[in-house]
Amino acid sequence: MTAIDPDTLDAEARRARLFTRINKADAWFQVLGLSWVTPILKAVAGDNPRAQFSEIWRLLGVPILAIGIFLVAWGTLAPKVQTSLGAIPGPVEVLEQAKNLHADAIREGEKEVAFYERQDARNAEHIANGDTDKVRDRPYTGKPTYYDQIWTSIKTVFFGFLIASIVAIPLGIMAGLSPTANAAINPMIQIFKPVSPLAWLPIVTMVVSAVYATNDGMFSKSFLVSAITVTLCSLWPTLINTALGVASIDKDLVSVSKVLKMNTYTKITKLVLPSALPLIFTGLRLSLGVGWMVLIAAEMLAQNPGLGKFVWDEFQNGSSQSLAKIMVAVLTIGIIGFMLDRVMYALQSMFTFTEQR
Repeated sequence: MTAIDPDTLDAEARRARLFTRINKADAWFQVLGLSWVTPILKAVAGDNPRAQFSEIWRLLGVPILAIGIFLVAWGTLAPKVQTSLGAIPGPVEVLEQAKNLHADAIREGEKEVAFYERQDARNAEHIANGDTDKVRDRPYTGKPTYYDQIWTSIKTVFFGFLIASIVAIPLGIMAGLSPTANAAINPMIQIFKPVSPLAWLPIVTMVVSAVYATNDGMFSKSFLVSAITVTLCSLWPTLINTALGVASIDKDLVSVSKVLKMNTYTKITKLVLPSALPLIFTGLRLSLGVGWMVLIAAEMLAQNPGLGKFVWDEFQNGSSQSLAKIMVAVLTIGIIGFMLDRVMYALQSMFTFTEQR
């Protein structure tokens, strides 16, 4: 009879627990776009290193190689294309302008701090002299930095997306549950879904200007124009996917709800929404992506604050550095779009516990 070494059993148990933790973490690595971390951890833990290195190459090596080839091609071909603003900037020039935009933002931040320090000192002096009527608190009115433009665009797209979701999800549930409601809503979807944001923008601008007469309220007119345009163009994917998800729930579940005599609210919250969540989140992800693209176009056309206006201003500026700054903005728009999708995928994973990508 062969004795089993207790130390060996303990080592195997620790190894099993380690791989369990790695597998659990893998779901979040996929959400964050870091799926290549999992095979690295498994290789370090000794799980078939050769197979794991093959997976690392596929998930990390190939994308890095592709990006490297793209950068080399960009840097080689760009100087050969001459425009009215000079040659197309390569990766080095674009990186240089990204650093310049960062430096400009830091300088503008220092100016803002100095402005408020001077204002506080002046007000303190007035108070000390008893001239309280001369105390003034004025906001800093310097030019918005590149980071300010980014933050403005992100706030606008999330506000428009939130309104779209509030409108689209209930309508989608109605259309999915009721053939009559679906017959009423479907023609509106088919008519308005293909409408370009460039067609909506003049209408939204006129309506907001007529209804929202002041610019001193909680939101500025330019913010509302951009956000509502995003809403009108981004609600359709959520509406369609919600209706499809609700309409395709298991008929047996519907029969059970009738047997249990569930009221409408209970039926929706306990049966309809849990079953339709994967498709609802698919619609939300599509809507947020559409909204981000629409927002940039709306900001460019209406000259509303944000990344779109930054691109248009640089195009109109026409300096030798403008093209490189526009390319910085293009890369920023793409990276933010990717991050927004990852945020929605993370929320989908939290609510639905699926591992679909």
